[in-house]
Amino acid sequence: MANNVKKVNGIAIANIAKINGQNDSDLAKLNGEEFTGVSFITATGGSITTSGDFKVHSFTSNGTFEVTAKGGSGEGDQIEYLCIAGGGGGGGGSDSGNNGAGGGGAGGFLTADEITASVASYAVVVGAGGSGGSDHNAAGSSGSNSTFALGSVSSTGGGGGAHATGGVNGLAGGSGGGGGNSSGGSGTSGQGNSGGDGGTNNGGGGGGGKAGSGSNSSGASGGGGGNGTASSITGSSVTYAGGGGGGVYYPGASAASGGSGGGGNGNTGGGSTNPTAGGTNTGGGGGGSGWVSGATIAGANGGSGIVIIKYKFQ
Repeated sequence: MANNVKKVNGIAIANIAKINGQNDSDLAKLNGEEFTGVSFITATGGSITTSGDFKVHSFTSNGTFEVTAKGGSGEGDQIEYLCIAGGGGGGGGSDSGNNGAGGGGAGGFLTADEITASVASYAVVVGAGGSGGSDHNAAGSSGSNSTFALGSVSSTGGGGGAHATGGVNGLAGGSGGGGGNSSGGSGTSGQGNSGGDGGTNNGGGGGGGKAGSGSNSSGASGGGGGNGTASSITGSSVTYAGGGGGGVYYPGASAASGGSGGGGNGNTGGGSTNPTAGGTNTGGGGGGSGWVSGATIAGANGGSGIVIIKYKFQ
């Protein structure tokens, strides 16, 4: 039911509790005009900010999005969401590894608008980033899923990067983890892309990102992480879900950059630069480790995810 009554005697409907002793929620019409006391959604949960005529609820940890009232169909009861899963951890390395390790894949990226909400409570789960592999025999672990109960939305955690010993592919995920001496993992359709491949006595492949696949290794250098995708759901453009860069095989090789959107960088040989973690609340994949002179260097952790919900409130 559309709300055709905006004011009564110059007072906005939202500020009037009763008319002639009747609750506004009990009135269907006023002087023949359709009437609803609440024109738009009101809700609680998460960190709430305002962007123009919209409220934005950002969840960086588990919580509940509770719709306490809503307006008529259309702008009065519709929401937009962004759901980013945790990024995968990068593979581990040491001087016993035969290759660079793969970068972690980005967490799955899902977004939609014009989703009809009811007066109800909706659970929100924010996925954690996966842990980096502890050494050259340990792949990175995959990130955790992020979910939003309205519409059963579930974005898939990013795949972990393969370890530096090789022979194990990068893990599948929202975006796939990069390979060591192996293939990159596959991404989930609509959420991300595959990880890049690594080769024998080469660097590791980059983790996949929302906007593109991870790059294959290039000689001793790791492949770059796939780029993420920008969203302006908060009112400002922020890029999410970049893949982690692959690790190097040999000292002096260049560090592979993570993808835009929180992807961590891969290591450099000789232990001069360790891999870096995926960005917090971006779903970025962690950077891969690789050959390190006289040391064992773990892969970097993936970044945590985020769930953001937006609706018109005036």
